[in-house]
Amino acid sequence: MENAVSVSQVNRYIKLLMDCDTFLEDIWIKGEISNFKHHYTGHMYFTLKDEESLIKCVMFKGQNANIKFMPQNGMKVVIRARVSVFERDGQYQCYVKEIIEYGVGNLHVEFERLKKKLSEKGYFEKEGKKKIPYMPKNIVVLTSKTGAVIRDILNVLGRRYPNFRLKLLPIPVQGKNAAPLIARAITLANEKKLGDVIILARGGGSLEELWAFNEEVVADSIFSSQIPIISAIGHETDFTISDFVADLRAPTPSAAAELVMPEKMQVKNNIDVLNVRMRNAILNRINAQKDKLNNIKNRKVLKGPFDIIYQYRLQLDVLNKYLEKNEKEYLKKKRIDLKTLIGKVNALSPLAVLARGYSILKEEDTNKIVTSVNSVRQNSKVVVTLKDGELMCDVRKIVVKGGKG
Repeated sequence: MENAVSVSQVNRYIKLLMDCDTFLEDIWIKGEISNFKHHYTGHMYFTLKDEESLIKCVMFKGQNANIKFMPQNGMKVVIRARVSVFERDGQYQCYVKEIIEYGVGNLHVEFERLKKKLSEKGYFEKEGKKKIPYMPKNIVVLTSKTGAVIRDILNVLGRRYPNFRLKLLPIPVQGKNAAPLIARAITLANEKKLGDVIILARGGGSLEELWAFNEEVVADSIFSSQIPIISAIGHETDFTISDFVADLRAPTPSAAAELVMPEKMQVKNNIDVLNVRMRNAILNRINAQKDKLNNIKNRKVLKGPFDIIYQYRLQLDVLNKYLEKNEKEYLKKKRIDLKTLIGKVNALSPLAVLARGYSILKEEDTNKIVTSVNSVRQNSKVVVTLKDGELMCDVRKIVVKGGKG
């Protein structure tokens, strides 16, 4: 058949269809591992199955380098993968991006779901982040009133800037009812205007122990806070929803204390440097103004103001003479031009013609100039204009040139 396509074309077309499906681009799948093989290249190949079906999976070396356990046959896991077609064999498979043990996987899936939801609502946008004040007057700390976190924060602040003012709002940092109490504490700090910045802090722990800071109610309260919030939850490698929503994330509670307050000695040094720069700037400005004043005092216009007036007077005299000279030359030229025009006018003037003995003949009644014998009648009256007057004449006879009268 002429319309038949090749096997490669079919596989390529099916791959294109699957790659265009956004649902298959980033999907979470749970199941049991079987036929696991860790290849010498570093890639992992296995099958993910449940009671009714299975799907082949591959996790490349770059993706599996950071997993915290070694997958084994029979282990229940949740994978995050892209589903596509391996064209050569014509079979679809999962290209795994992330793999989690099933118990932890449920929380991780919920974490990603909420993270995506809040991201779409704009909770993570940089434009909405508030600036952390420099040297805040009052620092509000939301953490457990017992434990190492508050002691670490106090130690760091005491070392960096002993004159700090801190208000502690004790909160439960884990447990089923912790999230609404954390949200309420953030709201209370805003309502009472307790400080210029809030540090939301907790020590390290597992995903389950940190889960209160992954609740939507806490994210809403952080996003709605008018007071800037620094999130310092867990260790440097721990990330919570609170970290993404907060105005600033600190890797640890101690780091949050360092971010919120500068070192006092450094502040004093900066003030000293600024004082020196300010004094130097003032002295430089004064010296510059003195030099400017001296330059103005030494200017010629101030030393001999009448010299300039005399100079302008001389220039005025020169210009006046130049103007008079040009005026005379201009009038002389115009007189010559006038004589020439008068000569041309005289040459064309009828009076000049009359002076040479010619005359002008007009009908007396109509005052029209007579240019032909045919325009007058016998016994009609005509006026003859000469150079010194006019003659009133009667036409007695009309003689046509070359003919008879």
